[in-house]
Formats: sequence, C-alpha cells, structure tokens
Amino acid sequence: MPKVSPVLLDEQLCFSIYSASKKFNHFYQSALAPFGLTYPQYIAMLVLWEDAPLTVHQLGDRLELDSGTLTPLLKRLEKQGWVTRVRSRTDERQVLIHLTEMATAKRDEVYQRIGQCQTLLGMTNKEIDSMMTELVTVKEQLDNVSAQRLITKKVDDLA
Repeated sequence: MPKVSPVLLDEQLCFSIYSASKKFNHFYQSALAPFGLTYPQYIAMLVLWEDAPLTVHQLGDRLELDSGTLTPLLKRLEKQGWVTRVRSRTDERQVLIHLTEMATAKRDEVYQRIGQCQTLLGMTNKEIDSMMTELVTVKEQLDNVSAQRLITKKVDDLA
C-alpha cells in the first residue's frame, strides 16, 4: 500500500483563501458599520450601484447566491432603506430590485470609506491586479472541475 503524505494546514490553498476571506469580511465589517451594512449586503449594493434595477435572479447570478440566501439579505436592505423590491408588471414571478434615493446619495461615501480600506492594505494597484488575476484563475479552475463532475455524474446516471 502506498504511503500518503499529508498536506499540512498551512500548505493548503483552500485554507489560505478561507482565512483571507474571513479576515477581509471582518475588516470590511468594521468599515461598513457606520452604514449598517454587512459585507454580503455591501457586495449586493455594489452590483446594484452598477446595474440597478435588476431582478432577484439577475442579482443572484452576479453574486453567485441562491434566492434562499439573497431574499433575506434583500429584505434587510429594504427594511434599512437601501432598496425597494417591486414585482415586475410584465412577469409577476420576477421581483425587481431598485435603489432608493438614500442608496444613491450614500454611494460615494461608501466608496470613499472602502477606498480607504484598500489604502490601509498597503498593496499597490499592480499587486491587487495580480492577486485578482490569480483568484479569477482559481475560480475558473474550480468551475471547470465542478462542471466536469456534473457531466461525469450525468453520464454515470445514464449507465
């Protein structure tokens, strides 16, 4: 029987990404506190500031969140006055997410505060761009593996 060499925790790519993600969430949580936003709410607002109005489905696709996670988040944003949710007039199954006047008015203030966070990291734009490129590569590789597993499972199910 071949001997398996363990991959130690500090050598695990998944743990490095997980740990960095937790630290980012905590870091941004403090920065977003004056606005009453959580990190997931903030990223939803980023998408809406870029492209509102959007359907819940469109927003979920962009954030890679399912409606079971997104709907409570949007309800809280609506309660806090950031967004409104309105049923589509052309298709009642769809709910459109609109920005409120408050959300539009506070956008630049939020951007400025988060920009200060990026400055605090002490990374150059080149370093950030490089890190983003590497992380996109990891994400794409994971998407490829997931897609391949799905195809293999479907073929196995047919057999």
